[in-house]
Amino acid sequence: MKVISKLFSVLVFFSLVLLLASCIKDSGKKIVGIAMPTQSSQRWIQDGGNMKKILEERGYQVDLQYAEDSIDAQVAQIENMITKGANCLVIAAIDGESLTNVLKKAAEANVAIIAYDRLIRNSEHVSYYATFDNFLVGVQQGGYIVDKLGLADGKGPFNIELFAGSPDDNNAYFFFDGAMSKLQPYIDSKQLVVKSGQTDFDKVAILRWDGATAQQRMDNILTAHYTAETVAAVLSPYDGISIGILSSLKSVGYGSGSKKLPIVTGQDAELPSVKSMLAGEQTQTVFKDTRTLAKRAANMVDSVLKGEQAEVNDTKTYDNGKKIVPSYLEIPVSVDITNYKEALIDTGYYTEDQLK
Repeated sequence: MKVISKLFSVLVFFSLVLLLASCIKDSGKKIVGIAMPTQSSQRWIQDGGNMKKILEERGYQVDLQYAEDSIDAQVAQIENMITKGANCLVIAAIDGESLTNVLKKAAEANVAIIAYDRLIRNSEHVSYYATFDNFLVGVQQGGYIVDKLGLADGKGPFNIELFAGSPDDNNAYFFFDGAMSKLQPYIDSKQLVVKSGQTDFDKVAILRWDGATAQQRMDNILTAHYTAETVAAVLSPYDGISIGILSSLKSVGYGSGSKKLPIVTGQDAELPSVKSMLAGEQTQTVFKDTRTLAKRAANMVDSVLKGEQAEVNDTKTYDNGKKIVPSYLEIPVSVDITNYKEALIDTGYYTEDQLK
């Protein structure tokens, strides 16, 4: 009886899925599935919400799902979107190399694929890529450190430590390479000194962009290499990592008395980091306006579902291992205490009250 009961439950479940798919199809609206990585990061919540709003205003049925950094969950969500009759999928991949098989299923069902701010690798079925100029993000982070330390004027030497993003995110390599294009000459000249000796991407990468992991790594570096000296700058690729780094620094006395906090960079202008910046802790962040990117992705959806070519401005950079994916690169903005009002408040991204 238990076996029959379980079989009946499975049949009921799949019947409901098929019924829902049928109801959505019968609505006459084209369906867009949006697969986002996690709600633990403010930026992905904003990305998903902005895109859903724009697409619904344009008459689409939208299925927005967050996988909470579980690769298996994201694959299952995408499969479910295909089953429910999605006409187009916009995917911010958790792991850019894990979607090959499910995208093959999407292609077999004539579902168009747009990669969103994280390149999907090893699949010929990605139509377009909407992202920011990721190399420029790193250039802005590294260049900020160069400028604030006065390295071009010959100042130094200064101690610096390096952090990079998640190795399963293709963007992390672009961020790091962009930053190192600015920092490496000064490391070579000894104006910048990496006391830990850790300068290779695989040594400094933080899996899943996790702030707690970054904090632990910074704890270890400070204990091993900075008992007698101080660190003047920390290259951080993302605000969540920056917060972890700052927690580590403050735990050993940085930011109190005469022990100043080092320059700490970041990315995404997340609210906690902007507040940290205003409090004199985090020094810089790179603002990537998710409203702009969401609109760009929505325009790509419009184009592919009309059978038209989407607007792109890069057809050389993003080789995913199977094809060069036509891309549109939006421009990021470096933000610190001097220009945060112009970049974040005057544009309506945040209100003054949100920053209190």
